[in-house]
Amino acid sequence: GMNDVSPYFAAQANDRIPHLLFVLFQCMFAVITPALMIGASAERVNFKGFVIFILLWSIFVYNPVAHWVWSTDGWLNKLGVLDFSGGNVVEINPGIAALVLAIMLGKRKDYRGHAIPPHNVPFIVVGAALLWFGWYGFNAGSALAADGLSVNAFLTTHISAAAAALTWAIVDFIIERKPTLVGISTGAVAGLVAITPAAGFVGLTGALVIGIVSSLVCFYMVAIVKQRFGYDDALDVFGIHGIGGIIGTVLTGVLATPFVQHQYSGLLYGNVHQLVVQLIAVGSTVAFSAFMTFIIYKLVDKTIGMRASKQQESLGLDETMHNEIAYTD
Repeated sequence: GMNDVSPYFAAQANDRIPHLLFVLFQCMFAVITPALMIGASAERVNFKGFVIFILLWSIFVYNPVAHWVWSTDGWLNKLGVLDFSGGNVVEINPGIAALVLAIMLGKRKDYRGHAIPPHNVPFIVVGAALLWFGWYGFNAGSALAADGLSVNAFLTTHISAAAAALTWAIVDFIIERKPTLVGISTGAVAGLVAITPAAGFVGLTGALVIGIVSSLVCFYMVAIVKQRFGYDDALDVFGIHGIGGIIGTVLTGVLATPFVQHQYSGLLYGNVHQLVVQLIAVGSTVAFSAFMTFIIYKLVDKTIGMRASKQQESLGLDETMHNEIAYTD
């Protein structure tokens, strides 16, 4: 019940915000992370099973990884990992879990091995715009102050997203001869994801590189790899968040500059060790998230059930699980 946690005082003398505010900020990360996985299982997951799955996943997967990375007692933190706003914790972690979830659930009944056309493009653009704006708080807020570090995170976040959105549009134009709003929105999210671990450690040049690279690689994952392997990740959670998080975390170990925070540097500044640490963090997060997601899925599937029935899926989960009939005749 947060007893004895005052809204007026920091947890420690060197903390810059009230402890209670930090708790609220961390709750935001804890809510967003498992919510990302919903996109991978769209239109075919049993709601009751998914609720239990998310509760267990939050406790036994999210909490440990967050502790590893952000707690001063965490082993990755002690190792020296750089993760400003959650590349490992909030992006790789649910991205890998989403892939496991999509594979174990199986494909939607009407999935044809390629993306199903979006229902409402304006809604996608509005959603991407809200994400883009909200990410400023997500990343800049991780400085825990309104200062130069916060401004750097704010600006690098914006530049990475803009560069990634433009890159995706250019690739769309080269391949399809038609850039799309859905593609621009997807690219922007890829850039936002990839800059998340790096926002407080790289400058604008680093942000440009991260935005362009993440857009190119995520485009390949979404357009080529997913189709080749046939997994039904409905909203490309793995292809954007998982892969984007990996790219951003690794490139943080390359591009981190002491010009932003003097005590941190990456490979380009002669610090090979930092890149090694980033790779260890990526590998451990991928392995732990995949293994634990598999175990939790099996447990819930055997007891409650994770896949909606064929009849429920055919009629639509809106009506059969939630009694919402806006899209049902």
